[in-house]
Amino acid sequence: MSFRIQPAAPARPNRCQLFGPGSRPAIFEKMAGSDADVINLDLEDSVAPSDKDSARENIIQAIGDIDWGKKTLSVRINGLDTPYWYKDVVDLLEKSGDRLDQIMIPKVGCAADLYAVDALVTAVERAKGRTKPIKFEVIIESAAGIAHVEEIAAGSPRLEAMSLGAADFAASMGMATTGIGGTQENYYMLHEGAKHWSDPWHWAQAAIVAACRTHGVLPVDGPFGDFSDDDGFRAQALRSATLGMVGKWAIHPKQVALANEVFTPSEAAVAEAREILAAMEEAKAKGEGATVYKGRLVDIASIKQAEVIVKQSEMIAGH
Repeated sequence: MSFRIQPAAPARPNRCQLFGPGSRPAIFEKMAGSDADVINLDLEDSVAPSDKDSARENIIQAIGDIDWGKKTLSVRINGLDTPYWYKDVVDLLEKSGDRLDQIMIPKVGCAADLYAVDALVTAVERAKGRTKPIKFEVIIESAAGIAHVEEIAAGSPRLEAMSLGAADFAASMGMATTGIGGTQENYYMLHEGAKHWSDPWHWAQAAIVAACRTHGVLPVDGPFGDFSDDDGFRAQALRSATLGMVGKWAIHPKQVALANEVFTPSEAAVAEAREILAAMEEAKAKGEGATVYKGRLVDIASIKQAEVIVKQSEMIAGH
């Protein structure tokens, strides 16, 4: 391993990010009472242009009025290619209290996008004397975003999380699909007359995970559009978790429980991880660098894998 150790990602639960449009304040209380770890109040895609101003005011009022508990509270601003984003940032920071944790920046294509928002946020924080620095999360939604994913991951010390936005990403890439995440009917291999469906999002997810883990950012899977398909959501979430992502979006309340189920280590997984750590402690006491656990070799690398599971479980339990 390089002598430059990878920084640790923020130690916070991020199993599920529940989204709700700022134009529907009636649902904010329910969102606050949900089991989602992160709440994303939206000013972007789910809000019509005619409702941008009122949605912004709804969110500003809700930040202070609603008890959000221990949840990470985030607002998705409008894209930097729109006339709305600067007012989103200025009004959120000038008019809302310190309960706001994060700003989500959509359609980030390069590190300069982060720099622009960072400069504006910093100026407002200094002018208003805000003592709690606002954190960032970004969405990779374009060919430019995935091409520059590592520089984006290193683009600001405020950055804590990065997600894949499948729909806009597919459009930017010219992908022949209208589905938001999940299996795509025409993306398959043919073997002996049988179709075997592959994962068209795998390579982009892996690139995001690698960039995030290199720079201490939480990698998060984005939306799964068909909220009537629980099995499809669970399958994609399991693939994402296996790749190293820490959570997934919920665009419908019913998806919250599914995401939490997948991204919470099971009791069996935690028990096995603890047993591996105990077995390696015994091996170390004997001066051995490896041992056998349930018929398979475990070594120092196994310790690191097991520690990830145990630490995640303890973090969730203590939150």
